[in-house]
Amino acid sequence: MSETFLPVPSQTMPSAPAYGISTLSEILPSAAHALGIPGYQNPLGLKPAKRVALIMVDGLGWNQLKSHIGHAPFLRSMFDRAQKLGTGFPSTTATSLSSLAIGVAPGEHGMLGYDVIDPDRRRVVNQLGGWPGDLNPGTWQPLATVFEKAVEHGIHTATVSISQFADSSLTRAALRGPKFVAARQPAARARATAEVFASHRNALVYTYFNELDKAGHKFGVDSPQWRETLEELDYVIKSLVSRLPEETTVLITGDHGMVDVPASQRIDYSLQPELIDGVELTSGEPRGVQLSFAADTDAQRRDQVRAAWHRAYGTKAWILTREQAIELGYFGELRPQFAPRLGDLMILAAEPIAFYDGRRVKPMAFEMVGQHGSLTAAERFVPLFVHRTSL
Repeated sequence: MSETFLPVPSQTMPSAPAYGISTLSEILPSAAHALGIPGYQNPLGLKPAKRVALIMVDGLGWNQLKSHIGHAPFLRSMFDRAQKLGTGFPSTTATSLSSLAIGVAPGEHGMLGYDVIDPDRRRVVNQLGGWPGDLNPGTWQPLATVFEKAVEHGIHTATVSISQFADSSLTRAALRGPKFVAARQPAARARATAEVFASHRNALVYTYFNELDKAGHKFGVDSPQWRETLEELDYVIKSLVSRLPEETTVLITGDHGMVDVPASQRIDYSLQPELIDGVELTSGEPRGVQLSFAADTDAQRRDQVRAAWHRAYGTKAWILTREQAIELGYFGELRPQFAPRLGDLMILAAEPIAFYDGRRVKPMAFEMVGQHGSLTAAERFVPLFVHRTSL
């Protein structure tokens, strides 16, 4: 593609995530090192431990928590010691949880977003809940998880989450290894986590809460419902921690932040033919659209589409090619076989705006308030709390 059209609005793209230093990818390798599992580094400097409780609060962004910290007294008590980590790119659950569990950057594990391209069959795969029956999660994402390595080393591992995720394709692709313990309500998950630790002297337990994410998507992160959910989870987490055995290392984090997008800025770009001319497949997420051109779309038409996006939304989004995104290091070191899962052209929201392919998504998708997936600070930074239960 021509380099005539530079990324805007800032002319300087956001920096790449600090892979290997301070992202979600460093949490479990550091925990594994602390547990004495060979082959892992400890970039987060965790102290030796016999037990690690990893608590994931889906949708807990650094900016959002800081703005509403008064609604989370337990987390507030530790906030001055919290670390600010990057999510990796894109800032979305499927990618973030994969990086967390496998301990590598997205470019190495290949779980590159919410919707990605299956290049062998030229189709869109939703990595959260839309996996085709003929796509094997174990071959789609072949790397071993940190959980699997912990099991091999004789450490009991468990995932405490809601039952629908027990055998999901995402679990089988990127969260393999732990024994699954199903618990419906947050308080039940707290009790179940404590019970696992009570039964196992050496354990690594991953506890997942999705309630904050759901509240953010439906009502927005600046809503009473989001704040109420934060209050409830803060209480549940405090209760969970109080039940854990002495000298347990507790790690509390999130997988992405959010941006509230007003209804007027939820754009159906399929209504603008010049934005999709020659495009065969659309993927990514509303704040990180990826366009894949048909094989017979020539360079001139591709440049015209890119120019059309710049004219229409160049002050509200960063627009760049797949090659530029790779060169900027957004995915870390990208394995060549994973590059075709990405679109040819990327539109990354820089303002509170979201882009939909109305031909492909359901009408209810336009009702989503809180959104994520791009490179703004509100989406890409999450907290990490490190707490050690006392003797």
